[in-house]
Amino acid sequence: MKGGRTVNRSRVRGGTAWLALLLLASACLFVSCEENGDGGAASEPAPTAERPTDGESPPADGPVKIGFSMDTLLEERWRKDRDLFKAAAEALGAEVDILAADGDDALQIAQAETLISRGVDLLVIVPHNAEAMATIVQKAHAADVKVLAYDRLVRNANVDMYVSFDNVRVGELQAEAITKLAPRGNYAYIGGAETDNNARLLKQGVFNVLQPRIDSGDIRIVYDQWTENWEPANAFENMQAALEANGNAIDAVIAANDATADAVIEALATRGLAGKVPVAGQDADLTAAQHIVEGTQTMTVYKPIQSLAQAAAELAVKLASGAAVTANRSIPNGKADVPALLLAPIAVDRATIDDTIIADGFHSREDVYKNVKE
Repeated sequence: MKGGRTVNRSRVRGGTAWLALLLLASACLFVSCEENGDGGAASEPAPTAERPTDGESPPADGPVKIGFSMDTLLEERWRKDRDLFKAAAEALGAEVDILAADGDDALQIAQAETLISRGVDLLVIVPHNAEAMATIVQKAHAADVKVLAYDRLVRNANVDMYVSFDNVRVGELQAEAITKLAPRGNYAYIGGAETDNNARLLKQGVFNVLQPRIDSGDIRIVYDQWTENWEPANAFENMQAALEANGNAIDAVIAANDATADAVIEALATRGLAGKVPVAGQDADLTAAQHIVEGTQTMTVYKPIQSLAQAAAELAVKLASGAAVTANRSIPNGKADVPALLLAPIAVDRATIDDTIIADGFHSREDVYKNVKE
């Protein structure tokens, strides 16, 4: 440890190499191999640190360097996460390097490897595939880089920390809202990506509420399908299939997020059912907020991203610096019980939208109500 945090190994090598140059002048420089995380030896390239002046070693400490590996920036929600996290971490004195893979597992793994090779002190991951990113956790640890899972948990890996909202509770809030409006009838569940651990947690929460009503016969699940890669086009096809298979007799729809809910509403509109069938989403996207005040979406679940980004930035800087962090839960991921900080989500409907997402400045009132004549 140095300066209160683990010193990046490339910086240590840099100081050692320059000292050797000063002592040996033009003599051959032999650099010993370091032990890697798997117990083997790996040769390292020549250091690239700036040459010290007046015979002094370069400073070992500098800003904490955080790598942020993101699944995608195609959805509005994730662009907000990126900007808020970067601002919060930089306000704490950190440097942030962000790469996004647009839902490509192989690209995300390659990008994470790139971030590790750039000498980050900590890697933050929003995994596209909860299972596939386990290999990156192993590679990060082999390079003495800790890993913080952001919003989505990486499965079957020794993740150092997980920060998110309580995604089981998100699903429960969706189902609680919809069952008040449709306590009986045919339900369609349009899930998220099967590869996303959050999608499974959301579904767990939804069925925590629905199952007693299913058992009593009040509710029938007439369609239940994952949405590959969270693609709205796939959600649209799922909803069309649900309507076709049931002769349009769908009494309520729970969608895994607002992008899929938007696709559901589009499918309902093709059959004159938009606004007649209750639809739940989550993320509080602007489109969803507009749908809610227009009457075509029943509710969304607001997860104040500012709070998530701020909490994640603080945890990231502490973890990278070797400081203690506090968890409020322990979440099993198939290999370990991961220390986690879970934040509380908020249900939003037409009656509460002004006092929640608009009051918080998450969306402006003008943008939310732009299609509504008040």
